[in-house]
Amino acid sequence: MPLNKISLAFAACITLVITVVVGVYRYLEYNTHNIYSDSTNSTNILFYGIILIVFLTLYMAIEMLFAYYSKHQIKKIIRTFPNDYFDHARNIGFKELRKTISGLQEKSDAEFYMFKEMENYRKEYIGNVSHELKTPLFSIQGYVDILKDGGIEDLSIRDKYLERIGLSVERLITIVKDLDLMHRLESGEIELKRDIFDVHMLIKEVFDLLDLEAQNTGAHLSLKTSHRQIFVQADKQKIAQVFINLLSNAIHYANRQEAKITVTTNIIKDKVEISVSDNGMGIRPEQLPRIFERFYRVKSSRSRKDGGSGLGLAIVKHILEAHGENIFAKSEYLEGTEFTFRLRYVTPIRQE
Repeated sequence: MPLNKISLAFAACITLVITVVVGVYRYLEYNTHNIYSDSTNSTNILFYGIILIVFLTLYMAIEMLFAYYSKHQIKKIIRTFPNDYFDHARNIGFKELRKTISGLQEKSDAEFYMFKEMENYRKEYIGNVSHELKTPLFSIQGYVDILKDGGIEDLSIRDKYLERIGLSVERLITIVKDLDLMHRLESGEIELKRDIFDVHMLIKEVFDLLDLEAQNTGAHLSLKTSHRQIFVQADKQKIAQVFINLLSNAIHYANRQEAKITVTTNIIKDKVEISVSDNGMGIRPEQLPRIFERFYRVKSSRSRKDGGSGLGLAIVKHILEAHGENIFAKSEYLEGTEFTFRLRYVTPIRQE
């Protein structure tokens, strides 16, 4: 309730009490002494006038007391505020102060929720890291124990287990490298080396790099475009990593005899729109928002021993964000998935 209404209520109550007391006293006085005269009416008018003056005087006095109390209490309250709120809150009233405190409370609640989410994310992240690391570590430990228990004498067992140990070590190295890359991307330690290059040439180089991997899964890689060359300005090495991660991911999830993975390029104003699509298993709608999270695996039945650090799409997202771009995914379960992003287009210089 506003202070002026409280002051009005206090003044009315006190005035009412005074009126009742004085009225009773006058009534008893007149009845005791039988005082009745023509001046009674004028006396009543004077009485009510005095009552009105008393009411107004009380109202003003209470209003002044509340004002003094408000300023005194506000000064005490704002001493507990952060420094950046003091100048703002110094001359405000209770209404404005209440709004300021409500704003602080909402901000505090939002920060508390954010810290809670960060804590949950930290716990999940640590759990995921430990889970990813312990799988190859336990494999190495198991193979070493077998070799120590006499398996090293059998050349076929020794060679097979040493090869598996080597694969597990490679997996550990991949995870550690990707973790280090994620850390440097998030902390801004990596500076982009922007060059102008033909993105089609880069895509073909990545196709050659992943050709054997694609053949092993029966996947067919193709480039779809209406331009012979398209030049972009970006960090060539980092964009190559983007293509490698997206195409490797599509190859791993290819579950058809005629798996097709297509890279499509198109020039839109000052950008080159690039899409990587496949006709693989697709992603369920409830899983799609989480695919760029660290260590998130869409196919729950996929074994971690298949390789990969679980950071591929997260790295892709961070690399493109470092270029000031976003990546979008759309998918239809059991039909296929498409990832789309853009890079800065550069008009080729014509040589005469």
